[in-house]
Amino acid sequence: MNSVGQPLQQRPLSTRLILAGIIGLIVFIMFQIAPQLLGGPGDSDTTPISKNEAREQAAAFAAQQLGHPDSPGENWAVSYRTDSSFYGYMSREKLLDQYSKAKLDQRYPFDVFHAVLHGSGEANPILSVDLNMYTGKVVGFGRGEDVSSSAETGNTGSSALPDTVNTASEPELSLEQKKELARPWLQLWEVNPAKLQIQSGTDPYSLVYTDSSVKIGESQLQYKFKFQQEQVSYFRAGFTAPAWHTSYVEDQTALARWLTGVGYGVPTLALGILALIYSILRRGHTSFKRGIFLSSAHFVIMMVSTYNMLPEASGDSLESRITSLVMLLFYLFYSLLMSLMLYFSLVGGNGLWRKEEGLNPWPRAKEPGYGRYVLDSMRAGYVWAFILLGVQTLMFIILSYTLHNWSTTDASQSPYNMRYAWLLPIVAWLAGLSEEAVYRLFGIRMVKKIVRSTFLASLITTLIWAFGHTLYPIYPISSRPIELTVIGLLFSYIFLRYGFIAVMFSHVVFDSILMGTTLIFMKESVNVGAGIVTIVLPFIVGYIVYRFNPPRKIEPAEPVSPIA
Repeated sequence: MNSVGQPLQQRPLSTRLILAGIIGLIVFIMFQIAPQLLGGPGDSDTTPISKNEAREQAAAFAAQQLGHPDSPGENWAVSYRTDSSFYGYMSREKLLDQYSKAKLDQRYPFDVFHAVLHGSGEANPILSVDLNMYTGKVVGFGRGEDVSSSAETGNTGSSALPDTVNTASEPELSLEQKKELARPWLQLWEVNPAKLQIQSGTDPYSLVYTDSSVKIGESQLQYKFKFQQEQVSYFRAGFTAPAWHTSYVEDQTALARWLTGVGYGVPTLALGILALIYSILRRGHTSFKRGIFLSSAHFVIMMVSTYNMLPEASGDSLESRITSLVMLLFYLFYSLLMSLMLYFSLVGGNGLWRKEEGLNPWPRAKEPGYGRYVLDSMRAGYVWAFILLGVQTLMFIILSYTLHNWSTTDASQSPYNMRYAWLLPIVAWLAGLSEEAVYRLFGIRMVKKIVRSTFLASLITTLIWAFGHTLYPIYPISSRPIELTVIGLLFSYIFLRYGFIAVMFSHVVFDSILMGTTLIFMKESVNVGAGIVTIVLPFIVGYIVYRFNPPRKIEPAEPVSPIA
């Protein structure tokens, strides 16, 4: 960082640092990009069908097999669902290759498009259809009160059947009656009931067949049925994770929630309050005008991102509309709160460094050399982002051999559940701006006032930041804070050495490359294009700032006439 009052000048990038960036990028491509390009599941297509195709396939199945033709006013809402429990079990036990080579992922996919049909003005769905998201083949359905059961089982992968509905008025079915009702569906799925075993202990309104000849690890193939009004109301074929694995994930998730609340939520709230206080105390060394633009941009981007991630309206009933409105108001308040925290972190952090360290962490646009400084900070951001990608890749490898970490799928964070997947990368700008302002620009100097050590201050704020990422589906939970502590300390080093603008660019580029490649792997032309733009956008932004803030020419002094 430059000292206050000194001309703006970014540290030059050494040949050694640039070489480290190239090596980091190569490591990232070799171990994270290449396996996804070369290690696809056999010869199967990995390009998903569109949601419109899913709606058409679901409607055709409903008309042909469920006796429900298209009706005016009804609409299909399509979402991505995943059996994260079973996928996680296979990931943990290294069974994914076996699953795909046997082509079980085609007949019994863990990733599906879940199409739900709502009637006009109705809050409760009429029926649901699950489809293989790559082939469009129907793999399950639910109707009546078991529509939500279909969604729940398809998403969580629970080993038990969904809870039964109110059966007070339902006649109990004998085993023979249930087998008779299930037989046509097994035949439709080209399954011979004589080769299956009936699982004992199920309630009178459900039936579970097991095929012991098809196993993945400890999990056997199952065909699950439920019944209402003497017809099949739910059917799904597939595998479930063992109970011990499900229990382990539940315990780890509970730990992650505790770490997020106590290790991240409470300290972050404290930093937000302190940022407000020190913005006032250091007002003579900072400006309350400077953070307005970035905080306003943060609020707008956060609201756009929130809207993009909210589920599409599943019905036009009054209840559905009220629910959507309540969710939107909640996120409006949350976005406003986070943007205010960003604003006071920018103002307070800038004042603390200028007053107590005599350093200029966040230069003003009016300072001489600002455009060149931003351009050089952007270049440093790209180089350091490449280094960070390589370090993260190495951390994954080390943790896989030491803690045997593994990851699973998460429908709540999937771009397939966004209204516009190509908007996903705007989150990179949110993280790069807000997290670097709160935990580096303000956090490090604030905590240093208490611990009197820059390294300890960097470590403490990094741990707070790392604990905020423990709810990601990576296990064991301890592996995530370990990985992010290393990454966070590097972000702290970049901030202390290059300043706020450089570390913001490095964070944005780091996340943009990860999210951009996610879009590119989705393979649709609009997403591929958006992914490429995402990766180069920080460069474009830095260059635009440079062009609008060109180096100022030194005006020659006017000659002074000699005094007569």
